[in-house]
Amino acid sequence: MKLAMIGFGQAGGKIVDKFLEYDERSGSGIVRSAVAVNTAKADLMGLERIPEDQRVLIGQSRVKGHGVGADNELGAEVAEEDIDEVQGAIDNIPVHEVDAFLIIAGMGGGTGSGGAPVLAKHLKRIYTEPVYGLGVLPGSDEGGIYTLNAARSFQTFVREVDNLLVFDNDAWRKAGESVEGGYEEINDEIVKRFGILFGAGEVGEGDEVAESVVDSSEIINTLSGGGVSTVGYAREEVETQDDGGLLSRFTGGEDDGIDTAHTTNRITSLVRKAALGRLTLPCEIEGTERALLVMSGPPQHLNRKGIERGRKWLEEQTGSMEVRGGDYPVPASNFVASVILLSGVNDVPRIKELQQVAIEAQDNIEEIREESEDNLESLVEDDEDELEPLF
Repeated sequence: MKLAMIGFGQAGGKIVDKFLEYDERSGSGIVRSAVAVNTAKADLMGLERIPEDQRVLIGQSRVKGHGVGADNELGAEVAEEDIDEVQGAIDNIPVHEVDAFLIIAGMGGGTGSGGAPVLAKHLKRIYTEPVYGLGVLPGSDEGGIYTLNAARSFQTFVREVDNLLVFDNDAWRKAGESVEGGYEEINDEIVKRFGILFGAGEVGEGDEVAESVVDSSEIINTLSGGGVSTVGYAREEVETQDDGGLLSRFTGGEDDGIDTAHTTNRITSLVRKAALGRLTLPCEIEGTERALLVMSGPPQHLNRKGIERGRKWLEEQTGSMEVRGGDYPVPASNFVASVILLSGVNDVPRIKELQQVAIEAQDNIEEIREESEDNLESLVEDDEDELEPLF
C-alpha cells in the first residue's frame, strides 16, 4: 500500500521519520511521500529523514515558532489559518500514485491533537483517496490537560477521517524506563505493526508471490466502514534453511505431512496470540465489525490451510462476517509473524475511561479558574478603600 504520510506535531513527525527508516531498512516502499507539520521550529529541525522542503512551520504570526504549549484549541485555529501552507507541501505529493493519506499525530499535545482533525477535514473535501488517522493516546500518568486534549481530539478526529487507527501509550509504557527510551520503543512498535500491515501485497520483480494475496484493496475495504481500529501482532522465530534439511522436507520428503501440520499449528497459534495479546488499543474483540489477517514470513513456513483456520477462528471470536486473510512472503525473514487489523471495534474500556477522566479534568480546570478570580479579588480588595488605581 502506497501512503502519503503527514506527521502533525512532534510525535507525528517522529513517527513518520521512523516509517521512512523502516522503508530504507526493509525496502517495503510504503511511504510514497512524507510531510511534517509543526508550530515548533525546533521539532522540525530535529527530524532526520523527512525532506527539508516538506517540513512546514505553521502559526509563525501567533506563536513565533515556539509551539502552542499543549493548547489544542490554539493548535486547531493555527491549522485553519495556515492550511494553505500545508496544502503547498501536499501539492508536491503525486496523489495519483498513492492509495490513501495517513495523518499521524500524538493526541495529548497541542499542535497534533488540534491540527490533525482540521487537516483531515480539508483533505477529505479535496481528494477522493481515503484519509486515515493514526492517533497516539497519552499515558494516564501524563496529566489531566493531556488527557483532556486527547479526549477532545479523539472525538473530533474520528469524525473527520475514514478510519482512526489508535495506539495507546498507556498499554506500552514500562515502569522505570526513561521518557526518551520509552517513546523510542513505542515508536518502534507502531512502525513494526503498521509497517507489516501496509507492506503486505507489495511484490517486486522476482519476489515470491503470495498464495492468497493481500493488497491495498483488502486493507481499504477493511477500513472502509469507518470507526476505530486496533492492530494485534505476534511472531515466532523459525529455523533458516540449511543444506539437506528443511527445504527438502518441505518439498516432498517423507516428513512433509508432519511439517505441514506443524506450520498449520504455528499459524493458528500466532493468530490467537495476535488477537488476544497486547493490541495497539486494548479492547474486547467480540463485536468487531471487520477484520484482516496477514501472515508474514519465509514462504515455506506459510500455508493456505493454516491461514484459513486462523481466519475461521477470528470469524468465530469477533462474530464478524467480514474477515479477510492472506499471506505476505518475506524469503529472508527469520520469523513468522501474524498481524491482525480489527476495524470498527466498540468495546473499548480505555476510551470510556479517557472520556471520564477528561470530564473530571475539565470540571476541575473551570473550578480552579473561578477560585483564582475570587482569590485575586480578595487579595486586592482589602486595599481598594485606601488606594486609587491608575486607571
